[in-house]
Amino acid sequence: MKRQPWFWPLKLFFKRVSGKELWLKAEVKFDTVKASGWAFIAENLDRNSVIYSRGVGDSIEFDLDLIDRFGVTVYAFDPTPYAKQWVANQNLPEHFIFKPWAASGADGILRLYRRVNRSGKPAKAMWTAEGGAGDSSDFIDAPAYTVHTIMEKLQHQRVDLLKMDVEGAEYGILEGLQSADHLPKQLLVEFHHRFPGVGKQRTAACIRMLKALGYKIFDVSETGREIGFTLVGE
Repeated sequence: MKRQPWFWPLKLFFKRVSGKELWLKAEVKFDTVKASGWAFIAENLDRNSVIYSRGVGDSIEFDLDLIDRFGVTVYAFDPTPYAKQWVANQNLPEHFIFKPWAASGADGILRLYRRVNRSGKPAKAMWTAEGGAGDSSDFIDAPAYTVHTIMEKLQHQRVDLLKMDVEGAEYGILEGLQSADHLPKQLLVEFHHRFPGVGKQRTAACIRMLKALGYKIFDVSETGREIGFTLVGE
């Protein structure tokens, strides 16, 4: 049934009607391409672009697709033990650069909790900054930096695309952009308002903040949770 073209639009409609998802739509129109389910604007990307990919786990198909497509260098970040070990065991191209750093709205230490599913089973690869969505007794403390600090550490003057699937840490990262000197030109964000204690109003407030910074939505995924933003006028 999930392969039918009507399935996901209908499911998203009912989730919106029931109040579980936000009523979002694209505000600007661009030709987009997809890599591993993520839609992005390709027209301004080339081998010299700066790509940040936050949240590795054991999935880097998006990163490798961009490397193959553009010859670009992708900087991937994930501080979790599983991700660090998994990346170390892969045969990766030289254009994939991994850093075991977390991201946050402020420099310091970020506490991450092992994700648990609805039945209480702990996740192997996923950790979250939201204590209500994880095991409060199973945590790590990771070095965390703002996007601005990471750019300074890597000596980058710009970020052309920032993708993040960081299990609830996206709110702090995005709020930290308010003090950034240089904003990423594209943001691809999975929002986790479904997590206990988060709620869709936090996502709505975050989107309003991004719009105030000059971003507009160019893509909304079939689940309604992965949103593409572009910095207007850049």
